[in-house]
Amino acid sequence: MAFKIMSLTDAAAERITEIIEDSDKPVMGVRVGVKNAGCAGMAYTLNYVEQPPAGDDHVEEKGVHVFIEPKATLFLLGTVMDFSESKMSSGFTFRNPNQTGECGCGESVQLKPADLKALAEARAGA
Repeated sequence: MAFKIMSLTDAAAERITEIIEDSDKPVMGVRVGVKNAGCAGMAYTLNYVEQPPAGDDHVEEKGVHVFIEPKATLFLLGTVMDFSESKMSSGFTFRNPNQTGECGCGESVQLKPADLKALAEARAGA
């Protein structure tokens, strides 16, 4: 069984399906990445995907396609993508084991690259 960079909750998969169905143009999935931003240093990015981007990692789960920017892969290993709604907001959230902090306003996060040796050892022991 291959290791997935990211996994999706049912709520995230349902929301991605809604985005695809509601789009005015042909969309096959979403692309997740990271960018330098905010006071904590990085922010997650999310964009529509019409065609699979060359070189991206690909996760297909629960009937949806998620592409991961190559520069984001090491920062996203082991991440669970979720979607939550409240009276005040709604949006995708990321439970990321590589996140070491976040800013007070929630706009940016501190991320470290995944420890590949620890991941390999954990997989070998599983």
